Amino acid sequence: MLNHDTYASLIQQGRRAGADYVEVYVERWRRRHLRTIDGQVEDATSALEHGAGIRLFFGTDVVYGYTNDLADAALAELLGSLVAVRGGAGVPGAPGTPDAKGRGGLDLRRLDAGPDIHAPSVPFDARDKAWRLERLRELDAGARLAPEIKQVEARLLEWEQDVSVATSDGAVVDDRRVRTRLIAQAIASDGKDTQTAHDGPGLSLGLELLDAYPPAKIGRRAAEVALLNLRARKAPAGSMPVVIGNAFGGVIFHEALGHLLETTSVARNASALTGKLGESIASEVVTYVDDGTTANGWGSSRFDDEGLPTERTVLIRDGVLESYMVDRWGSRMTGYRATGSGRRQDYTFAPTSRMRNTFVLPGSTPKADLFKGVELGLYAKSMGGGQVRPGSGEYNFAVTEGYMIRNGELAEPVRGAMLVGKGPESIKRIVAVSDDLSTAPGMCGSISGSLPVEVGQPHLLVSEIIVGGEAA
Repeated sequence: MLNHDTYASLIQQGRRAGADYVEVYVERWRRRHLRTIDGQVEDATSALEHGAGIRLFFGTDVVYGYTNDLADAALAELLGSLVAVRGGAGVPGAPGTPDAKGRGGLDLRRLDAGPDIHAPSVPFDARDKAWRLERLRELDAGARLAPEIKQVEARLLEWEQDVSVATSDGAVVDDRRVRTRLIAQAIASDGKDTQTAHDGPGLSLGLELLDAYPPAKIGRRAAEVALLNLRARKAPAGSMPVVIGNAFGGVIFHEALGHLLETTSVARNASALTGKLGESIASEVVTYVDDGTTANGWGSSRFDDEGLPTERTVLIRDGVLESYMVDRWGSRMTGYRATGSGRRQDYTFAPTSRMRNTFVLPGSTPKADLFKGVELGLYAKSMGGGQVRPGSGEYNFAVTEGYMIRNGELAEPVRGAMLVGKGPESIKRIVAVSDDLSTAPGMCGSISGSLPVEVGQPHLLVSEIIVGGEAA
């Protein structure tokens, strides 16, 4: 998005100012959002955004700044202000003016990531607004299962992001990221009680997402859960075995374990898992992976936001901690190899170590066998939001669809259950993992902003978790 000489000159000027690593990040965004309530349009927005960020490393000290002005003079001014913050005297010259070596004195090479495994087959400009509105009305109609369904909200989110990163390592990379998400929310009420449920598939796809996930089925799924909880009993409280569902059930791993494995916390000694590489930290039936290369994964990309190729990183293998998720700064602080995990919400944030598509690998236990032998327990089929203390991994998460387990069999639905525990302890109590891995999208907030991430797991059995619910 910037010309080659501008990248090279900015990097060379940063190096002359004493920085031992210089990074120029440029992006262009287009976002669309269509929302209906009860079939009527509430929001229809489209936004364009572009900007650039420059990051300078002086050993492990880092300065970062950004601008939405991509003119050469503005970028030179930004770089000069960063040098001044560090105590330098500014940088002479202007981007785009090669010195005697040409191209700003730096030989940059553009890296090719090969075929784009995330490319959409139905681009956004292939369909008009009327087509999109009709799909949301199909979702609304699919959710109208009973008179108790009082309101249906439907949303279609579309993102196109073009990214270029140039670094003083001598590389320039380009990445195009296209994401689509369809969200249904249904509100059910019987006059005494009200329950809300949602469903929201999302992938690195174009509008073909709506072929893979027909809107009427998404609306129906949200309504079914809302109606189920309207009729469900309140969950009992106590410590008991829990079978946690697949797909978004992986949010517990993401929040209570995944963040402890990012060098964002590890390098600051703010993680309970700092310094534990090679140690057994989980049940031996657990292998945990963070993969930025998953075809069409919600959190996938060909390069990270620091210009490094993404990869499949095995974090825990058979219960043993094998790797952290490492960004460039984290690599300098810890000495660990960077894993292509540097991510940011947009150019207004400096990148940090973040999860991409993080999931537990399938085991060998049939799903039905997880319930056998459980005299009294909880089946947490679907999970919702919660809270986590990053340092210790202490968590509490809401169960959005739950059932009691009695004498090895599924029993009555329950609502209001909350799982409470500590991540490093809970993963040691996993006694069996099934073979039905599934994933689900979400948005994760941290110091580099809100990012699309995918979580997942097969069904798994935890021998004991504290369940918060209605006191006996």
